[in-house]
Amino acid sequence: MDVEMQQSPPPLPADNEPKYGGFSRFEIELEFVQSLANPFYLNHLASQKLLNEPAFVAYLSYLRYWTRPPYLKYLIYPGPTLKHLELLQEERFRQEIISPELVYALAAEGAKAAVEWHRE
Repeated sequence: MDVEMQQSPPPLPADNEPKYGGFSRFEIELEFVQSLANPFYLNHLASQKLLNEPAFVAYLSYLRYWTRPPYLKYLIYPGPTLKHLELLQEERFRQEIISPELVYALAAEGAKAAVEWHRE
């Protein structure tokens, strides 16, 4: 069963935008997409079987709008966020992220990149 997200990305924040629990749709989606930078969170999503749900996979595809301006500039950790968002588009990765070995490899890769970035 294919599920497609037909909604467009949220508009950039405005004062009159509806709030959900005190936050705009933009803020909620920004918070969620940035959480994808954490490989342990990806493992949690896999353990909850969310990465097997067609609607959730469609939502991950919809979130790809964060790869383009003007949204891109709001990401605090664009490297790992966008890398993991792209990897999540692949079914094989969604199945393999349940593996602790992959989670720790991604975490080590992220830590190494952070150290190298600070050295520059």
